[in-house]
Amino acid sequence: MKNSIDKAKTLIEALPYLRKFAGKTVVIKYGGHAMVDEELKKNFALDIILMQYIGIRPVVVHGGGPQINKFLAKMDVKPSYIQGMRVTDGETMDVVEMVLVGKVNKEIVSLINFYGGKAVGLSGRDGDLVRARKMQVLKELAENAPPELIDLGRVGQVTEVNPQVLETLEAQGFIPVIAPVGVGEDGRAYNINADLVAGAVAAHLKAAKLILLTDVAGVFDSEGNLISSIPTSEVEGYIKKEVVRGGMIPKVRCCCEAVAAGVGKAHIIDGRQEHAILLEMFTEQGVGTEIVA
Repeated sequence: MKNSIDKAKTLIEALPYLRKFAGKTVVIKYGGHAMVDEELKKNFALDIILMQYIGIRPVVVHGGGPQINKFLAKMDVKPSYIQGMRVTDGETMDVVEMVLVGKVNKEIVSLINFYGGKAVGLSGRDGDLVRARKMQVLKELAENAPPELIDLGRVGQVTEVNPQVLETLEAQGFIPVIAPVGVGEDGRAYNINADLVAGAVAAHLKAAKLILLTDVAGVFDSEGNLISSIPTSEVEGYIKKEVVRGGMIPKVRCCCEAVAAGVGKAHIIDGRQEHAILLEMFTEQGVGTEIVA
């Protein structure tokens, strides 16, 4: 009986959040260990389906770096990175698109559909969903010397998102699952960081939340304590103090840009935590680190 009462209390605790987010869009960037572990993959699919059943409109943007590297290894191609971005020549772009759009995307769609959801897979090229331009990366040289322009190949940055495609799917009860491949003005495909795509999609949809699933619990202070909330005005200070560093910098900045563009809140949470999305959405304490205006 106690277990049953505890479950009832959990539902009551979630009630204000169920009301608050009913009919709202939530964009989830799906990546890291949650895409590899079979039990976590199942939990992710069930979390997304539950969100839709209670009236929330989930939109999924996924990564797939390890899957791409695995395929490149079979071709004896060693991946190359500059400032955390994959150098993407024409041959690598073919592999990126094949793996992300043709394999990873369809596996996620199939998983959600298998457990009772209604998911549709897309890439940024479908319906010109994600427009992109070539990313410019500068490398600082010696003092007083102009920076060097680094060519990453077919690596893009988002210039525009066509929300009509997603709104049409949502209106028909489908869950959009987006592979982070965009289309340039030249009609060619561009490889785009999945965090950036998720942030841009959330901004254009004016989502209530942007949730980034990672392999860390969030942002930690210098003493190793989890920082539960960071105002956007304090983010650059955290970066200068190296509280936010390494691969967390682009994630936090992505969250800042999304919030500045009208997203309610952005969250960096640990995808290795069972049902992390539901814990963030429907409990008072939440999990991870939130970025707020």
